[in-house]
Amino acid sequence: MFPDRFNLADYLLHHNINEGRGDKVALRWRGEKHTYAQLADASSRLASAFVDLGLRQEERVLLALSDRPEFSHAWFATLESGGVFAMVNPLLDEQAFADYLEYTRARIAVIDAELAPMFERLKQRSPHLKAVVVAGGVSSSERPELAGEQQFAMLDLIANSVAGAGRANTHKHDIAGWLFTSGSTGRPKAAVHLHEDFAFNIEKYAKGVLGIREDDVTAGVPKLFFGYATGTNLMFPFAVGATTVLFSERSTPETLFDLIESERPTILTSVPTMIGKMLALEETGKNRDLSSLRLVLSAGEKLPETLQRQWLDRCGVEILDGIGSAELFHIYISNRPGAVRPGSLGQAVPGYDCRVVDETGFELPAGETGRLHVRGESAAICYWQAHEASKETFRGDLVITGDLFRMDDDEYYYYEGRADELLKVGGKFVAPHEVEECLLSHEHVAQAAVIGWKNAEDLVKPRAFVVPGPGQAPDEAFGALLQEWVRTHLSPHKYPRVVTFLEDLPKNDRGKVDRRSLSQQPD
Repeated sequence: MFPDRFNLADYLLHHNINEGRGDKVALRWRGEKHTYAQLADASSRLASAFVDLGLRQEERVLLALSDRPEFSHAWFATLESGGVFAMVNPLLDEQAFADYLEYTRARIAVIDAELAPMFERLKQRSPHLKAVVVAGGVSSSERPELAGEQQFAMLDLIANSVAGAGRANTHKHDIAGWLFTSGSTGRPKAAVHLHEDFAFNIEKYAKGVLGIREDDVTAGVPKLFFGYATGTNLMFPFAVGATTVLFSERSTPETLFDLIESERPTILTSVPTMIGKMLALEETGKNRDLSSLRLVLSAGEKLPETLQRQWLDRCGVEILDGIGSAELFHIYISNRPGAVRPGSLGQAVPGYDCRVVDETGFELPAGETGRLHVRGESAAICYWQAHEASKETFRGDLVITGDLFRMDDDEYYYYEGRADELLKVGGKFVAPHEVEECLLSHEHVAQAAVIGWKNAEDLVKPRAFVVPGPGQAPDEAFGALLQEWVRTHLSPHKYPRVVTFLEDLPKNDRGKVDRRSLSQQPD
């Protein structure tokens, strides 16, 4: 499908120059406009600087950057020079950065300016790290503190380097990037991906299912360090010469509504928790203009059918719910524009063979629940330094997921939970997401999460964490009402024995509900 000599930076960025889009605005940020020609020149110069700093092919570059133009510079420079990107949350603490530097053995770290003092310290305890590049639009002459030992201002490196001098002659099967899992069962693992993996999904999902176009403008809730957003808000638009809008601020419903009204994106990447928050804010009566949107994407967690229908009723924009993973880079099952089936995650993306199987690997008929197996050319080659986990998950281009699904007669897939999250209550299995959806169907519930909780007899029972809707008191009477609501809408054994009210559900850095944090909440 792709030539042997292949580099993702050429496929995504530099092709736009050859196709006459050099003067087109590729990226907007805080009133700035950056054309494809400007981004291509800056990233190519930075690639040359990386090589001059000692980066060799296949060595990792750790990116700890907020959503800003320099993220694009560093990400494409890493690819062009033959390096391997490893993206992490720039809001991590010092010990977490130290752990990632040790795990990745990164040769270069590219960081926000606010992290410069911390990385000056980290450099002393990170033997593999040879250079720190500081973003932020300032030179070392303007901020001398950025010019520490082996610490460089990105602006200086770009100004003093020659475009094209760092270009590597990469193969499509060279390693291009590490995507970290969400770490639900421990420290995040890196799924190792080739240049070809990313391009395959772009062709099949972004172009084939989304139908992303040159005239699209993308924006998103998740940040670029998360592979879901790197795809939808950097790779996908650049692959077709579209425009992306970035913002460095924290994602809030107010920020998103303001961004949509001012920047007029056509495709919004979101997650279920933010969709719920935006609906709750919209309920306050302030009408917001969402007329620019033609599609909203949702992934990361199952989108409750209640939220999906409420969004369509109030906002008039389809949500394409789907599922992807770090192991397969991006979405492999998705709803289609004009063919959304609320409650389902849609159909398999062309090019991906998705099957529901039993514990022996035998494919199950429609209607039966089993583990999902996915085969596709974007599958990672392994987890880094996790050989046993790699053998359990990867079989060539086959990925054995931990997700439980059923498929209907029209080959729409329905998520039934994680195999490791099912609760056995009174000898019967309970899927937490089913109880969550039931709670969310109550008009005064804004957010809900359900986990297992051991009672005084050491028996596992459902425990619900609920964020009440506007104007609803989080009191004992409302908790009892919700317990009765679940008891009457589902099988009685599924009702939550404890209802705990929170102002907001804790999220991990991928925007998913942090169930580990919930499990540590006091009774």
